[in-house]
Amino acid sequence: MLYEHIKQTTRNLRGNATSAEKKLWRYLRRKQLCGRKFLRQHAIVYESVGDEHFFFVPDFYCFKENMAIELDGEIHKFNKKRDERRDEILKNMGIKILRFKNEDLDDIDSVLQKISTEFTD
Repeated sequence: MLYEHIKQTTRNLRGNATSAEKKLWRYLRRKQLCGRKFLRQHAIVYESVGDEHFFFVPDFYCFKENMAIELDGEIHKFNKKRDERRDEILKNMGIKILRFKNEDLDDIDSVLQKISTEFTD
């Protein structure tokens, strides 16, 4: 995909956030969690061939921690193989992936604790 199309894709995803993404974003934005800056729906390019880029867009990404956070709703029950392949590629890039089910956010304090325990300092 061309870079301009990637930008449009991420804009669309940010504009159509799920209720779970909105909920977690309230706690991650503006460096609220241990001073870490998170981006939402930020494209991570894993391969480029000329002007063509292949990428993934995790729900949230922290550059300082090189950490992606994914929230798994109902659709992920049907995309397990795709998610596993995606996680494998990101892990090979040195990116730490944390996955939470949408219902895990019912105990937001526990989710935030799990995220922060993965921080390097």
